[in-house]
Amino acid sequence: MAEHDLTARLAPHLDRHLVFPLLEFLQERGLYPEEEIVAAKLRLLGGTNMVDYAMAMHRSLHGTDEAPADMVARRAEVVDRLVALQTGPALPLYAFLRDPHLVQLLRPDKQYNVHMLQEGFQIGPDQIEALYDDAKFQFECGSYSDAAAYLYQYRVLSTNSERSVRALWGMLASEILNRNWDAALEELNRLKEIIDSKNFSSPLNQLQSRIWLMHWSLFIFFNHENGRNGIIDLFFQDRYLNAIQTNAHHLLRYLAVAVVVNKRRRNMLKELTKVIQQEQHSYKDPITEFLECLYVNYDFDGAQQKLMECDQVISNDPFLGKRIAVGNSITVPLRDEFFENARLFIFETVCRIHRCIDISVLAEKLNMRYSEAELWIMNLVKSLKLDAKIDSVSGTLIMRVNRVDVHEEIIESLKNLSTRTHMLAQSIVEPAQAAQQAAQGD
Repeated sequence: MAEHDLTARLAPHLDRHLVFPLLEFLQERGLYPEEEIVAAKLRLLGGTNMVDYAMAMHRSLHGTDEAPADMVARRAEVVDRLVALQTGPALPLYAFLRDPHLVQLLRPDKQYNVHMLQEGFQIGPDQIEALYDDAKFQFECGSYSDAAAYLYQYRVLSTNSERSVRALWGMLASEILNRNWDAALEELNRLKEIIDSKNFSSPLNQLQSRIWLMHWSLFIFFNHENGRNGIIDLFFQDRYLNAIQTNAHHLLRYLAVAVVVNKRRRNMLKELTKVIQQEQHSYKDPITEFLECLYVNYDFDGAQQKLMECDQVISNDPFLGKRIAVGNSITVPLRDEFFENARLFIFETVCRIHRCIDISVLAEKLNMRYSEAELWIMNLVKSLKLDAKIDSVSGTLIMRVNRVDVHEEIIESLKNLSTRTHMLAQSIVEPAQAAQQAAQGD
């Protein structure tokens, strides 16, 4: 079941806190043994301040009521730091920021704010930088709402450009973990603008930043109401598509699904298929192979087989396999949309090649029962206003072909040729006439 799981490829490009939702999904789906997931969580927690959670995981993994001495000591350190925050160097700044009348004194000019805080309230750069450290500490404790608030205030006040960018990454992670998708999308767009305009020390660093941004964006694009357009707009930009083809080939899965389920972006299907074909030796899964079988090889049997395999791939993917309850059943909306559109792709491709189609054969290729396929095709012919009819006696779909008269084609071609010739003549004659009139005027 875990054959096509991408967690191991995704995790290196994510903050450790963003990996937890992926592990939770895998644990829920039972793709790996329970002890392996718990052990992975425990390794991730080792780099955070969520010590109580780590101790609970350790007890669950080892079946004991005792926590290791190093965890107990680590917990004491975290508690001491939390207490110290109440009297830390940033305390005067917190008092200032909690007063709405004082906050109104701030201006968009950061240099003015620094000078005003220093002169009027004895709040210097050290206190502002302490705000960043406190925000990072809160983030590592799992207090993502507090971290987002602190980082926002830090970015308003800080003149440290490097730390401001890191703070923006922290805000993005915090909003994702808070499931605040509108705010997360805003932070994503701000980061993209910085990455695309900033002068990096090396092209490799800029490439890595783009790859990180695309990985983090998956949380947003598969939860935000306009995410399917967003992922297509971002991933198909030349610089980001080059990054995918350089060191993130597995992201083609998510781009492919977004294009397939987005009926308004069918125009990107040709470009997507081209990229999939180019990268087939670097990455492939049933989703990309389905499109390759259908649009490159015209292998309908292969496409049918790969479509069947797509069910498990989508259902077991943390970003694609989101479940919702409908009545007494559980469904995966994205999987259902993918299959509906994939069947439409197969139908359209078969109709372009054949004039008379056996419905039983088409039903087999669509993984549907004959009665379901017949009804589905009938509704499709009506909705798309296809020039076709179903012969119930022979069980076939007959596509009518409107052949254009050869003479009409020739006449239309000559009209176009005449128009282009006239335009070409004008572009030559008019400048010559203008030059002649100018010479006569002199």
